[in-house]
Amino acid sequence: MVLSRVDWRWFWFKAAAHVLLLAPLAHLAWRAIRADLGPDPVAALTHGTGDWALRLLLVCLAMTPLRRLSGRSWPIRFRRMLGLYAFFYACLHLGVYLVLDLGAYWRQILEDIVLRPYVTAGFSAWLLLLALALTSTRGWMRRLGRRWGQLHKAVYAAGILAVLHYLWLVKADLREPLLYAALLAVLLGLRLGWHWRHRRRPVAAQPTRGA
Repeated sequence: MVLSRVDWRWFWFKAAAHVLLLAPLAHLAWRAIRADLGPDPVAALTHGTGDWALRLLLVCLAMTPLRRLSGRSWPIRFRRMLGLYAFFYACLHLGVYLVLDLGAYWRQILEDIVLRPYVTAGFSAWLLLLALALTSTRGWMRRLGRRWGQLHKAVYAAGILAVLHYLWLVKADLREPLLYAALLAVLLGLRLGWHWRHRRRPVAAQPTRGA
């Protein structure tokens, strides 16, 4: 199959996006190799992967408003990629917590999920992202039809739960989680505003039969 000039351009754009999205992981790995993660390396890895999972989830949620505000279609081309990378970093975040922090001690893991609200919120967000990642393919879009769009609205709940996870986790300096909460509120507020205007838009009068 011969790619057109436009296809090649998008190929290189997406290749560059993959490199940029993997750069935070490469930076964390390089710091780990150099033993430059500070006095608590596990905490540094946990927070680093969690931060990037939340950041990429917010960027993913920003793609549709960016398309509507700019009138350009290109943000939608990157939405699925950003969502999958957010899930990828969320998996790393969860894996570091389960394996390196708790030592895969399953009883403690289950107790944390049940008894610690910030763990409950974070794990619930991960479960939602798991469902969205598994059904993100075109095959699942065809199978689910209109239900696919309804299912993938769960990304909004995942964003809210992820922000709550961060807010409940942080005990001292709340500036960064509050910034993420504000960004999420703006993104969801734009969607609600557009939805409300669409519902209030008057329906065009139907022509009378025989007129």
